[in-house]
Amino acid sequence: MRRLALLAGVFTSIFGCAVATDAAAETEVVIHYIKQEVAPPPTLSNLDPIPEDLGLRGAELGLEDNITTGRFLGQSYELSVTRVPEDGDFVAAVEAALAETDLLVLDAPADQVLTAADIPAAASALIFNAGAADVALRADACRANVLHTIPSYAMRADALMQFFVKRRWTEIALVEGERADDQAWADTMEASARKFGLSFGARKTWAFDADMRRNAAQEVPVFTQELGDYDVLLVADAADDFARYISFNTWQPRPVAGSEGLRPVVWHRVVEQWGAAQLQSRFTELAGRDMKDRDYAVWAAMRAIGEAVTRTGAADAATLREYMLSDAFELAGFKGRPLTFRAWNGQLRQPIPLVHERALVAQAPLEGFLHQRTELDTLGLDEPESGCSAFGN
Repeated sequence: MRRLALLAGVFTSIFGCAVATDAAAETEVVIHYIKQEVAPPPTLSNLDPIPEDLGLRGAELGLEDNITTGRFLGQSYELSVTRVPEDGDFVAAVEAALAETDLLVLDAPADQVLTAADIPAAASALIFNAGAADVALRADACRANVLHTIPSYAMRADALMQFFVKRRWTEIALVEGERADDQAWADTMEASARKFGLSFGARKTWAFDADMRRNAAQEVPVFTQELGDYDVLLVADAADDFARYISFNTWQPRPVAGSEGLRPVVWHRVVEQWGAAQLQSRFTELAGRDMKDRDYAVWAAMRAIGEAVTRTGAADAATLREYMLSDAFELAGFKGRPLTFRAWNGQLRQPIPLVHERALVAQAPLEGFLHQRTELDTLGLDEPESGCSAFGN
């Protein structure tokens, strides 16, 4: 395991005057980021390699932002980083982190998020899930000590369906990969389509092992011919394996969405409004690459902590959790609306950009989709359908 520690001290002016009222007022905030290394699945193309520092750079940018504010308020921030190898002891890493702090940011699969949350020492901790989009973590498998800054599959699927409703693309077909995460993404999109009253037609599994870089023009038309007619073709390919070969090769000349074509994302370089370009430029200067979904989710977790510390003056998990789940909490997330946490399952409400590789097409929730609380709750599990009892709502 590799650990990185970054520490910001209390700022004093050039005149020697302490900014905080006195030394005793200093608030020390210790955050531990744990990344579980996962072997990437074999894919047909290596055009888009996964950055080795994915997520980590988001943590570092969030730390910098917290330091910028905290130095004027008598707050110091320390970030520790643990990267757990594929065959490493994740439980031991979490236990070691909990001995240091009760504020954890996890970039790990869903089963390990649950494992961390159920460790006895984590009962009074505050854990941020910045890597697992599984709907179950926000439903019957929710944990009271876990908040989610990564949007769920359901939020992303609902964003797509709102767009389809607006465009009157009512007939949908779907192609899914063979992996479990492909099928989970496909199941969520199908459930969302039915929720919005759209007609879900043929659904086929992609099972080719041929080199699509040479054979896509021959294989894909034949494969998609069996889907019949439809308004839009959804593709569920969580590993970004085959989806790139679907567009412009389908039997029917129809738009493609999901994992290719029109994509619902957490963050993308084409989002430039609402100060997003400024966040992107700062990230690029830090990391030397574009900000990705996981980077944004980790950054949001770091900033949520910083914002709550600023407003409460506290650094303990219980106080911060109570404030984050209250109506008083808001996070400026560069998405055009304040981000807030759902009090019934800990999910961070946030708009979902719908993009293609060159431009932002729309941002959900779309106009006309209303909710008695906030339009952001039209995306993902609303309170009556969440099935989460751990939050006591």
